[in-house]
Amino acid sequence: MEYNKETMPNHIAIIMDGNRRWAKQKGMPVSYGHKEGAKTLEKIVRYANKIGLPYITVYAFSTENWKRAEDEVSALMLLLQTYLDDYTKRADTENIKVKILGDISVLSKGMQKSIQKCMERTKDNTGVTFNIALNYGGRDELVKAIKEIAGKVEKGELTTENITEEVVSNSLYTKGMPDPDLLIRTSGEQRLSNFLPWQLVYTEFLFVDKNWPDFTEEDIDNAIIEYQKRTRKFGAN
Repeated sequence: MEYNKETMPNHIAIIMDGNRRWAKQKGMPVSYGHKEGAKTLEKIVRYANKIGLPYITVYAFSTENWKRAEDEVSALMLLLQTYLDDYTKRADTENIKVKILGDISVLSKGMQKSIQKCMERTKDNTGVTFNIALNYGGRDELVKAIKEIAGKVEKGELTTENITEEVVSNSLYTKGMPDPDLLIRTSGEQRLSNFLPWQLVYTEFLFVDKNWPDFTEEDIDNAIIEYQKRTRKFGAN
């Protein structure tokens, strides 16, 4: 599908919703939906890299998802760890840089090791930067940033007068990255669910009435075309 490469978004964020719903509609266990969702994610990230998208950020596991059934959480964590290990093995051939956004300190030692290994192994890759929001909560991220900034003020490294939007942005997990230009949420739901509240203030939203495992490369193309039809004013007339 053809679209204007010059006005492509620099950063697409995705709330991958509908894995469980998709599985239940097919009479399959929830774990099957997550596995198929992981296959879709791999396909979409590869396509993002192919078309030259600089950044893609996906919501993989929120701070609230711990409230789900223990067996579902365990299966999802194992799936994510396997996913990271596979990316580590393919680092030289895929040229994708993997970064994790979120508090990884509460994750298992094995998961933390896989995360560190994957990020280290892919850090010099020059293709798409693939951000995985894992144990991520938007309010939690802002609290972390506030504490970091307050600590600098206490140490005399920063004055309150010098606290700017840039200072806040540089205290977030997305430090050094552009804010998302486009947010896609699948499954027809129309809410942010505590995802990137600071970064999404001027982002274009697109809600897709399709569960995540059914999402395709063509859907990415259509989302980019829709994005290019919009006029971003950033508060101007």
